[in-house]
Formats: sequence, C-alpha cells, structure tokens
Amino acid sequence: MIVTLTNPAQFKHQALLWASQFKVCCLFDSNNYQDGYSEFDFLVAADAASEIEVNNQNLNAFEQLKSYKKNKKWLFGGFGYDLKNETENIQSHNKDEINFPDLFFFEPKHLLILKGNTLTITSNNTEEIYQQIINIKPTKIVFEFNGIVNSALSKAQYMASFNKILAHINRGDIYITNFCIEFFAPNVSLDTVLAYQKLTQISPAPFASYFKWDDKYIISASPERFLAKRGNKLISQPIKGTAKRNLNIEKDLQLKNDLQNDAKEQQENVMIVDLVRNDLTKSAKAGTVKVEELFGIYSFANVHQMISTVVCEVKPDINSVDIVKNSFPMGSMTGAPKLKAMEIIEHYEQTKRGIYSGAVGYFAPNGDFDFNVIIRSMLYNSTNKYLSFEVGSAIISNANAETEYEECLLKADGIFKVLGKNN
Repeated sequence: MIVTLTNPAQFKHQALLWASQFKVCCLFDSNNYQDGYSEFDFLVAADAASEIEVNNQNLNAFEQLKSYKKNKKWLFGGFGYDLKNETENIQSHNKDEINFPDLFFFEPKHLLILKGNTLTITSNNTEEIYQQIINIKPTKIVFEFNGIVNSALSKAQYMASFNKILAHINRGDIYITNFCIEFFAPNVSLDTVLAYQKLTQISPAPFASYFKWDDKYIISASPERFLAKRGNKLISQPIKGTAKRNLNIEKDLQLKNDLQNDAKEQQENVMIVDLVRNDLTKSAKAGTVKVEELFGIYSFANVHQMISTVVCEVKPDINSVDIVKNSFPMGSMTGAPKLKAMEIIEHYEQTKRGIYSGAVGYFAPNGDFDFNVIIRSMLYNSTNKYLSFEVGSAIISNANAETEYEECLLKADGIFKVLGKNN
C-alpha cells in the first residue's frame, strides 16, 4: 500500500504511538539529515512474526543469527557491545541493570517506510493498519521526570582513572581509547514515547531510534553510522572530534573552524580511521578500502562533530552477518590497538556497556543493511525501573583530563535537558 501524506510530521508522531503498543517494535528517523547513503526518512517495524535473542556469552551469537536470517525478508535488531567477548578472548564482569540481550532481532509483521511524503506500508492488512495509525489522536509532548540522576564515577574518580589510562598510553600499551561514564536514575517510571519525542526535539539526529524489546528500551539521538551496505559498497562513518555550539553565529562558526583545524582532534580521528580501514579489509575486495572523506565537520543541535567516511567494495560471497562481525565493535567506541583498548575499558569502567556503544539497525531483503552506534542514548528497563545513559571521550597521549571530562558532560547535555536536570 502506498499513500501520499499531507502531514508527515504528524504521521510520524501517530506511528510511534501506534507501534509502541506492541511487545517489540523499532523506529528510525533521519530527522531530515540526509547524505548520499540515506535510504529513507522514517522507518517503523512493529510486532514480531519471529524473533531471536541471545543472552549469554560464548553461544555463537553471530552463527545463530546467520541461521535465523536465512530466507527472512526484513530483520531489525541489535548487537550488544559485549559480543566482543565472542570475537576476542575477553570477559565482562561489571554490573548491568538494563540487561539487554547480547543479540536480538525480529522479523516484523508490519513495516512502514516514509520517503518524503510517500508512505509505503507492508503488512497482511495494510488498510487496517493505516486507519489505526491516522485515527490516533496526536498528543502534546509534555514530558516530566522526577528521578534523581547519579553518576557511576565522581569527577575525582574519573580523573584518577584518566591518569591511569594515560599511563597505559605512555607505556605504549595503547595509543587511544574511549573511556565512558554511566549516569543512572534508579526507581523511575519513564514514559518512553514522550522521552524519545522530547530527546529528538532537543537533539534531532540522523540515526535517531526508538527500540522496544519487551520491557527494555533504547531512546536514541545517535549522530553516528557504524556500518552500512549499499549494493557492493560498505560505508563506515566514525566520529572523533567534538566542539560545543554557540547561539552567536560568528562565535559558532569560529568554534566550527577551530574544530576543523584542531591538531589533537584530527589526531584522534585519523587513529580511528586507520582502525576502521583495517577492520574493513577483512570484508573488502583487495585494494578497495579508501577514505572517501577525512575530517568532515557536521553540525547538530548541541555539538559540531568531526566525521570521516571510509568505504570499500565487498568481496564476493561473504555473509552480511560476517561483515558486521568483522568490524564489531566499532573502533570509535573502543580505541587502538582494539583488543588491548577493550581490556583497559573493561578494567576502568564501572558499568557493563551492554547495548550502549553497540548498534541497532536492519538487514533489508536486497542484501543491504544499516546500523547506527548507540550513543547519546537513554536505556531503560521498565521492570526494575532503571534508567541509564553513558557518555565518553577519547584519551590520547596529549589529552587533558579536565577537557575530556567536560566533553563527556557536553555529550550528555541533550539528555540532561530532556530530564530537566543540570549537568
């Protein structure tokens, strides 16, 4: 069924309200940020015809997904960061209050794809679904939060851990890593739909997503693409380099130019670009990996970001799941060398990352796929009423602890605004 919408913004609001009634659903919204690899403006998958969930380590999650994926038309789901334990000899023992599965995917009963004003609905009862959605009365986005937000690391603890990580760098154990802090609110009741709408109102992002998996939720304003496949081309767009925005146009432009020319930010970015290039070689035709854009500066509501684009041609006869596995987890959230950086992360962070810094997205019937990076995101478990959001920054040899801590707070600013809190 194909429909031309007169009010796409209102329809998106209604579609979210409709989809959230199901036990499993997801929504992806580009928020009008488009690049040459964008396939749609808005996508909703709702209700599971079938699903797969892998909760424990060392159960060959990627192989299970390959078996499940056969003959499926569309699949939506995610990869938790701790699948690293399957690709490397690492263990995760930090606390985890959200408890997302390590891997979860579903085949939807209902699929909605919006491009411009053109809506395509795929379902066994398309007309009924469309009528259900447009008959939903739009609601005002009035979100209230009364919880208390805590930090898993105090500033003093962050500084102490930062200095220990810097010592690793100075010893030559690693040359860059991404060190993260968890903020959390226990015992809170969260209206996840309103929270998502408020977050994307404050921080619209090209890879925004709302994902409901039973009692667990991802409420994301991610600006980062992990990995996409378009035909025989792979695309990865790591972010490294952040600057705050300013309401004054001239000052904002200066901050943007300063980021563009910041030697330290460029150093961070190129380190991760090299790591991504190395990861892509595992899936690429020989000699095809290239940097399509280096140090691109892109502006979002709260921050300017330095984003590079690395591409390659896919070697023939490689399974899409193996392509993801070959690059997982994404280098921008680990560091380099990758294995040692992940070991150090595991030691100094206080929280098991779980789906944070993992990825959610889709596999399409034509063989394409697209997965974001779960950052700038709230995670919520409605059973134990625990809300979590993590932020991090890169540490290299000339990093400054105070500056990196402030960058973490800057990245959390949009979520703090949603919650009505000062960071």
